[in-house]
Amino acid sequence: MATTPLAPDRTAVRKAAFASAVGNTIELYDFLIYGTAAAVVFNHLFFPAGDPWVGALLAFATFGAGFFARPLGAAVIGHFGDLVGRKRMLVITLGVTGACTAAIGVLPTYQEVGVWAPLMLVVLRLVQGFFLGGEQGGAVLMAVEHAPPHRHGWYGGWTFLGSPAGMFLATGVFAAAGAVSGDQFLVWGWRIPFLLSLVLVGVGLYVRLRLAESPEFARIRERGERARTPVAEVFTGAWRQVLLAAGVNLGFNTFIFILTTFLLTYGTEALGAPRDLMLLGSLCGSAAQIAGILLFAHLSDRLGRTRVMLGGGIFLALYALPMFLLLDTAEPALIVLAMCLGYAGSAAVFGPMAAFCAELFPTRVRYTGVSLGYQSGSVLGGGLSPFVATALLGLAGGASWPIAAYLVGGALVTVVCLVITGDPRRWARE
Repeated sequence: MATTPLAPDRTAVRKAAFASAVGNTIELYDFLIYGTAAAVVFNHLFFPAGDPWVGALLAFATFGAGFFARPLGAAVIGHFGDLVGRKRMLVITLGVTGACTAAIGVLPTYQEVGVWAPLMLVVLRLVQGFFLGGEQGGAVLMAVEHAPPHRHGWYGGWTFLGSPAGMFLATGVFAAAGAVSGDQFLVWGWRIPFLLSLVLVGVGLYVRLRLAESPEFARIRERGERARTPVAEVFTGAWRQVLLAAGVNLGFNTFIFILTTFLLTYGTEALGAPRDLMLLGSLCGSAAQIAGILLFAHLSDRLGRTRVMLGGGIFLALYALPMFLLLDTAEPALIVLAMCLGYAGSAAVFGPMAAFCAELFPTRVRYTGVSLGYQSGSVLGGGLSPFVATALLGLAGGASWPIAAYLVGGALVTVVCLVITGDPRRWARE
């Protein structure tokens, strides 16, 4: 006789979602402080050049290098996450990423060791990107696979709270480090956010080590239904889902990394805005995105993932030009408003994305599929966008409209992929 599955333990569900949020916050803090540093520090200390835009281009190129390591990390770590379990791989990714971040905080500068400084920076960035490539997919699954199906959106959204929370934390720590160090910020103050990572990683490991394994993975392990070669199965049987997930994430990542990294340089170098004002915009925007993620994740459980995310994709396309029109006024209040609206509106895509990606794939290859799809979109979107935007700005003689057009193109890719996908659950076949 068939038995009715037990309802998920609500405490365990919340614990898993909280652990995913905390771990992802720390991982994103580690990754995003590099983006902040690339905009305000590394172009001076590791890539000195007569033209500040050349230094910025080189700094953003190393920022992108970390993204290009992500798909490889997604394939390798996702493969083992589907073989040996989600929890074990998440502990490894958190520990290694944190160690790389702390190591960046003690690197010598170009003035001290010459070309070895940027080389060491790039190597650490590549290793960091590799392990982050397997982090977000696993964190998503720990939240979604613990949750009841009708609450996948809500609890999955908790995972991605780590991105704005990590950005909020990274920006806040950078602002505090600047206030503490004053005119010594470029001497030693910039190192504080990187070294602080060791403390945060200790907290994250404590939380993750106390978490139970995903019940869905435990179920297929007990039944002997694990994939023998998850990567091969994804490439032969689920490549369409990978492409769709990548396309959906591409437009969002293009938009959000313009906000989180490029605008810091654009505001200070092109608009002449104080660094603290741009950091304030990021702080306020991150808070707005946290609220937006929770709202849109909840709505996706009621209205459907694709419907909510389509609204977000259309917003990204329509808001690109108005955002730069607001920024280009150089009015402090309008700069902060432009950034807050961008962060909040983009949450309509980001909030439901955890559940959307997880529901595209069957459990036996879900870690690999989600990681590859999500991280491929991150490379093509977030990894390239600060570099492309900086190049477009230089080619256009300081005009911002080509960057807005670039954002519109990315958003349209997201919209088209969402229309093709429809209900993500129809793609998964156990």
